Amino acid sequence: MSLELYGSNKSTLLALVNNLKLSIAASVYQPNLKLTLPEQQNDLQHEFLLKDKKTGFELFEPNAIVKYLADDYTTDEYLKLEETELYKAILSNKKDSLSKVNIKTPSKVELTPSQIILFASLYPIYSDSTENKWFTELASNEKVSPGIQNALSITKIEREKETNTGAQNYNKEYLVKPQTERITPKENERNILITSALPYVNNVPHLGNIIGSVLSADIYSRYVKNRNYNAIYICGTDEYGTATETKALEDGVTPQELCDKYHKIHKEVYDWFDIEFDYFGRTTTELQTEIAQDIFTKLYNNKYMEEKTTEQLYCEEHKSFLADRFVEGICPKCGYEDARGDQCDKCGNLLDPLELIEPRCKVDGHKPIIKESTHIYLKLNDLEEPLKQWVLKASEEWSKNSKTITNSWLKQGLEPRCITRDLKWGTPVPSKGYENKVLYVWFDATIGYVSITANYFKDNQETSTENWQKWWKNPENVELYQFMGKDNVPFHTVVFPASQIGTGDEWTKLHHLSTTEYLQYEGGKFSKSRNVGVFGNNAKTTGVNSSVWRYYLSSIRPESSDSQFSWDEFVGKNNSELLSNLGNFVNRIVKFVNAKYNGVIPKFDTKNIPNFETFVGEINELLKSYNQNMEKVQLRRGLDLAMQISSKGNQFLQDNKLDNSLYNDHPQKSDAVVAVGINLVYLIGSLISPFMPQTTTQINEILNVSALSIPNELDTFILPGHNINKAQYLFKRIEDSKIEEWRKLYGGGSSVAK
Repeated sequence: MSLELYGSNKSTLLALVNNLKLSIAASVYQPNLKLTLPEQQNDLQHEFLLKDKKTGFELFEPNAIVKYLADDYTTDEYLKLEETELYKAILSNKKDSLSKVNIKTPSKVELTPSQIILFASLYPIYSDSTENKWFTELASNEKVSPGIQNALSITKIEREKETNTGAQNYNKEYLVKPQTERITPKENERNILITSALPYVNNVPHLGNIIGSVLSADIYSRYVKNRNYNAIYICGTDEYGTATETKALEDGVTPQELCDKYHKIHKEVYDWFDIEFDYFGRTTTELQTEIAQDIFTKLYNNKYMEEKTTEQLYCEEHKSFLADRFVEGICPKCGYEDARGDQCDKCGNLLDPLELIEPRCKVDGHKPIIKESTHIYLKLNDLEEPLKQWVLKASEEWSKNSKTITNSWLKQGLEPRCITRDLKWGTPVPSKGYENKVLYVWFDATIGYVSITANYFKDNQETSTENWQKWWKNPENVELYQFMGKDNVPFHTVVFPASQIGTGDEWTKLHHLSTTEYLQYEGGKFSKSRNVGVFGNNAKTTGVNSSVWRYYLSSIRPESSDSQFSWDEFVGKNNSELLSNLGNFVNRIVKFVNAKYNGVIPKFDTKNIPNFETFVGEINELLKSYNQNMEKVQLRRGLDLAMQISSKGNQFLQDNKLDNSLYNDHPQKSDAVVAVGINLVYLIGSLISPFMPQTTTQINEILNVSALSIPNELDTFILPGHNINKAQYLFKRIEDSKIEEWRKLYGGGSSVAK
């Protein structure tokens, strides 16, 4: 007798069950006989067939074929169950129908036709679990196992897909709360006031300026708001002073016209970088004059002011006293040739312009003369002791470089410092005899944080601008976080808090100071005049979206030492970290859910995922560390941890072999893996939201959800039955050829002066 055994390749539940019956029976009873498919399915009159080529004998009913191969035609209760209730459920082609049958299985494994037939019929509901001991033991039998594998290689069941209606089903308690109502401090909540150094108005900020202040502050602001703390982020342009007056003279415009022009430029740059201020104001306002003069008057009345006639540098060429920063020369302490009159950028020491060796006017290069002028000085020496006591306590929450710079000032001892200047463009000095003088910008500028906050309420049509005092004169309930480059530290840790102390008012003073070192450009310095470096308006012209720029700058944030901008690294991080790590993870899981589940999250049980508790533990440890670092404003480390979680997501899909075989052969495990994977995407979207808000918005659009508040642990945020949208490309590959193109356009490499 020469037997041939044929099965079906149709993607139905019935085809799978019957192929299993025939293949297992052949493996157990006729090891030399193997279930195959005909070259063309229509060659056969019947879907399933046992045929003797010599005699023409045929059987086409699967149960009859199993009995024939075993030469066993006995019937028992299990066979009756299969041929009645189970068979009807299988015909519906729905696994759920099978699970509703009142199933009873044998207590002992026996390789009888009855048990093989029953096993094949129950395979769709028990194949992904170990809950039925009889089924598990039979499946692992050395004679049965080859038959299972052969049947599965012949036919794959197309699982039933739900209809994607766009319905949402996710846990709303985890969402970010609307921030628009949170404009004043609230009782029993954490209230955080965030500022970044006010950028000087007469320039275009470069990448170092951006990461050093506004971008760093924005990242932290987005983080705390995502955590549902009550917070506002205030910034604006610093517009008074000699630099503005001189630049306006050069351009043939009024100082106000110059400020209007550059305020708009700054705002456009920050808007493109997706910096989300609660209010971006300016210092040339009536409220700035009002508040600055009030602070001045209180300091004067409290005897913290004194009048001195001193010698100053005066430029005879353009007939003006020179502000400290408009005098350049050789530093008397370190010999640096381009030291400013107020500070040496190389050694960091504060200077008096009269100390400079070979001083020159920065405006026209002429050598200034010494001329007398009477000014008012802030007696920092009289405020030194209370300031020291405050610094001792407050500096616990400052970055290391902030403490070092502040302590070096205090160690040298504080001396009276001039706070008026012979200028027209500035806040008028409210003192008789000083009608032609203004407040010095380094004293005036930090007060800008306060006046800009006041204008925030005014421009939002509040009934009273005095609401600013709820933020700035509320030290018990408000934490002040400030962000800046290290060259701005003394004005925020010494001069401004000393002024606050001297007024006698209860001010909200600095709680946490985050300062950065310098960002260098390809081994050199940014220079607008030499066309070296990327400035704020250049980033947009590259065609690379702001999320990539924000990511790269955050990843090289110079937190404890100077860092380098590199075009090679910029392109490398985009392609290897954003595209291959984060983009790949999101794209892979979303496309799989769309293709196999029609975009609908299935019912799932994480017990079907091996070592799931270990995996969740690892994610939660990384998440805990992420939150700890972000709370401490260690932003660079926070970003690194977010990307580590993304890498874990990729590894999770890899370890669990998410592919068509998993979906078809182990549906319960597949369901759990995709549900966990989608929830992990949602989590990662929230973690990167402070760094790449546009990317998070895209992820939330894909997932069809609102913004997730950064949690303390991974949870089931998105529930079964939730419908996601189609995939979107989050990032694009940047070709290596762009590196040299951009380097030539913006300077870099060997072209940069060392």
